Amino acid sequence: MGLFLCFFFFLVISSASACDRCVHQAKVAYFSKASALSSGSCGYGSLALGFTGGQLAAAVPSLYKDGAGCGACFQIRCKNAALCTKQGTKVVVTDLNKNNQTDFVLSSRAFMGMANKGMGQDILKLGLVDVEYKRVPCDYKNQNLAVRVEEMSQKPNYLAVKFLYQGGQTEIVAVDVAKVGSPNWTFMSRNYGAVWDTSRVPDGPLQFRVVVTSGYDGKNIWAQNVLPADWKTGVMYDSGVQISDIAQEGCSPCDERIWK
Repeated sequence: MGLFLCFFFFLVISSASACDRCVHQAKVAYFSKASALSSGSCGYGSLALGFTGGQLAAAVPSLYKDGAGCGACFQIRCKNAALCTKQGTKVVVTDLNKNNQTDFVLSSRAFMGMANKGMGQDILKLGLVDVEYKRVPCDYKNQNLAVRVEEMSQKPNYLAVKFLYQGGQTEIVAVDVAKVGSPNWTFMSRNYGAVWDTSRVPDGPLQFRVVVTSGYDGKNIWAQNVLPADWKTGVMYDSGVQISDIAQEGCSPCDERIWK
């Protein structure tokens, strides 16, 4: 038990080390097709196009965090006041950016979203712009956290799921699964991106226990009776819970100013 707690706190601390809430200065570029980002490392596929109207981003490893950063929301605005709005655009991380010259590569829709009305094509012509950005909470209104059973699942010996519509400003750092009503939880591993899996699949209907960063610590989110006993691959199931927590990072003081 002590080893598990040490490992858990390591996950929480390491996932908060980038000080996302701070305002950062960087450069961003864009992909001409949003499909390049929706098919990215997080594994969201075409479902990503439904996140914030296709405002998608690939993030550098320090923000991608080996997949823990998948689904994180950021506010990004370019620093050219004549070309861009003060509000900028809100994006969701769906892919890993391996280009060390930019912190993000955006979908063209998100890139144009930084521009003043009627100037979207002008900002696209630049291709690369100076920006400032910070992490912000994701808000999916009345949408609950969803659990999608991946096609690579093979009942009854292997289960792979991904989590969608993760609200708040948190990261999923651990997932357990158990038969509904059972106290015997099975630990799931992050396969890649937002996908978690296990080869020890409990029988019957399934419940999930998700650990997210919350406050300066972590929080258990208990989703009861999520998957039916006859769960199917390729189907998305409602968890019945919403995540709205805000993780507080244990890092040095920084510029957290409100954009005006």
